[in-house]
Amino acid sequence: MAERAKLEELVRLQGERVRGLKQQKASTEQIEEEVAKLLKLKAQLGPDESKQKFVLKTPKGTRDYSPRQMAVREKVFDVIIRCFKRHGAEVIDTPVFELKETLTGKYGEDSKLIYDLKDQGGELLSLRYDLTVPFARYLAMNKLTNIKRYHIAKVYRRDNPAMTRGRYREFYQCDFDIAGQFDPMIPDAECLKIMCEILSSLQIGDFLVKVNDRRILDGMFAICGVPDDKFRTICSSVDKLDKVSWEEVKNEMVGEKGLAPEVADRIGDYVQQHGGVSLVEQLLQDPKLSQSKQALEGLGDLKLLFEYLTLFGIADKISFDLSLARGLDYYTGVIYEAVLLQTPTQAGEEPLGVGSIAAGGRYDGLVGMFDPKGRKVPCVGLSIGVERIFSIVEQRLEALEEKVRTTETQVLVASAQKKLLEERLKLVSELWDAGIKAELLYKKNPKLLNQLQYCEEAGIPLVAIIGEQELKEGVIKLRSVASREEVDVRREDLVEEIRRRTSQPLCIC
Repeated sequence: MAERAKLEELVRLQGERVRGLKQQKASTEQIEEEVAKLLKLKAQLGPDESKQKFVLKTPKGTRDYSPRQMAVREKVFDVIIRCFKRHGAEVIDTPVFELKETLTGKYGEDSKLIYDLKDQGGELLSLRYDLTVPFARYLAMNKLTNIKRYHIAKVYRRDNPAMTRGRYREFYQCDFDIAGQFDPMIPDAECLKIMCEILSSLQIGDFLVKVNDRRILDGMFAICGVPDDKFRTICSSVDKLDKVSWEEVKNEMVGEKGLAPEVADRIGDYVQQHGGVSLVEQLLQDPKLSQSKQALEGLGDLKLLFEYLTLFGIADKISFDLSLARGLDYYTGVIYEAVLLQTPTQAGEEPLGVGSIAAGGRYDGLVGMFDPKGRKVPCVGLSIGVERIFSIVEQRLEALEEKVRTTETQVLVASAQKKLLEERLKLVSELWDAGIKAELLYKKNPKLLNQLQYCEEAGIPLVAIIGEQELKEGVIKLRSVASREEVDVRREDLVEEIRRRTSQPLCIC
């Protein structure tokens, strides 16, 4: 710091010398010589970081949420949580960061997107990438073999954000998982049922759930001639088929990953197929694929899964799609992904997917990776892509210019005359104590018109008006903001009347 101060003083003195020479009209050579010395000193000094202009913004890939946006988010979360609870799930939470070793080697090619933190006193830490690996660590650490849980929290990915499409570096995941040893495909079918219930309840448009099985993929790769050590990397390439053409995926497999072109062609014959249970039955008879034991196991389970999905009434929302790969390394069985469909522009065209909004699958080996004795706990789960859903809902509300209430206030306590602040404070306190959501303006003598305007702007449905006459008679004037109708209500009946008009159930305290 002292060294910098010394240099700054030298720069100041040299600057004065240059200005003095210019005033004295010294020779050009002399001025240029002294200017060169000044520039050399300034170069030694370097920029003053403390004086650099600070740009006030959120970090790349993150955003703030306004009260209006938060009101929308809370409604979406409420739909999701009610569904999770309806299916008997408990809730847990885990730290936002984990030991780096906990997350390493679980995400395949996506591992490069993990945020590593600086060494904090001997522990190498990373921000969590998803909620599934921390859940598996939680099961192993607590020696749990059976739980149905949900977890809603933020995760972090060092990705290239596309914020208009709901892709961020910090975002929420809403996960539901069933851990435990159960009969085949019953928990898997329930996860798909939950996914369909939530997406239908949110009314964001038509959707399709693609299903596949990692055993079918691995069996297909084996019979097509993919070397064992390339299974996962080829799987990651196949997973891009929902975003790019088969030709681009093939070029990546052959050009970047060294796969033989004829092997890639054989894969192409399979991964471009999709359908329902009839395709499952067709592939069970496939002379090549039926040579793979694990592919047959996967196909057998998918056939059973479709039986349960039919009983749940959602088979029409499900498509068996051999291109679905889910790039994460920990999946071992059934995998699924829900996509929104956009309406075809021409009659006869197939609906086009406009992005993944939910996904999940079975991961029977992940818990065993953390258990000292390698004990496995079979798990299956799903994750709702809420950020994508928020973007869709927000865009729709903006297009409709729909007003969103940002508070839940039921009634504003107002006064019609001056010097009634004490009475307003007493009444609002009575309402709060009774569990009524109430407000008042923070002015001693607000004008009645201003109080009514506040209600209209905030969407508050009722106004409880206190006046001198009402105080004498022991009543409160209750006004409907929408209809402007006013009725006198006895003070002791006010809480019940507000509840009746705003349909709030009795508060059990």
